[in-house]
Amino acid sequence: MSTRDYKTLKAELGKLQAETEAARVAEVKAVIADICAKATEYGLTADEIFPQKKVRASKAAGPQPAKYQNPKTGATWSGKGRAPAWIRDAKKRDKFLIQ
Repeated sequence: MSTRDYKTLKAELGKLQAETEAARVAEVKAVIADICAKATEYGLTADEIFPQKKVRASKAAGPQPAKYQNPKTGATWSGKGRAPAWIRDAKKRDKFLIQ
């Protein structure tokens, strides 16, 4: 059994956590300085280093207009995504097209 008690170990853990965080902060500062120096050396911009992700048009455009309509209930479907039950098994969807 260890001769160190819980309070001693807890104090050591706190000290190690503080030292770990200080070392991380120092290393991050060094990495950032290195990245900045290289970006300046090569004339890189933030957009070149961190390109923006493209937004998919279908999500940005919002809801799509209805393309198909159920003649019995009047329910509509845009033709995007999972097909509703009323059109799912239709061999020819032309008869459901909205004119």
